[in-house]
Amino acid sequence: MASKSTGFTAAEQAAMKERARELKLEAKAGKLRADGEAELLAKVAEMPVAERVMAERLHAIVTATAPTLLPETWYGMPAYARDGKVVLFFQGASKFGARYSTLGFNDSAALDDGAMWATAYALTTLSPEVEKKITALVKKAVRAGTVSRQ
Repeated sequence: MASKSTGFTAAEQAAMKERARELKLEAKAGKLRADGEAELLAKVAEMPVAERVMAERLHAIVTATAPTLLPETWYGMPAYARDGKVVLFFQGASKFGARYSTLGFNDSAALDDGAMWATAYALTTLSPEVEKKITALVKKAVRAGTVSRQ
């Protein structure tokens, strides 16, 4: 004798609700990424040519190296965040009339190295050697965010 199905079990219903919640969060994250990236690229487009080229290359490096970071702007500068906190940012020299552009890392990057370490780097050009150093710093900053801090 065949038994009549009474629908989904409580566990199945809970799993479906959880998946629906996950899909909503994924859609929201995708929209945040797209909106943030559009805003970032608009700010980059406003930069003088030399800074724009540098910012575009940095954007390519960061998005390839750390796709989990969300692109956004921070005080009108290109930035990349995790969990709502800016991890790193690019400040063009023209922003505040500085001598050189800067790649900066905030506390959430946790680049700690002994009793003293750099959190900002002057940039005059992006050679292959400099790009390798930036890639290593971005990787370290992303790893630091995945390790629980005490």
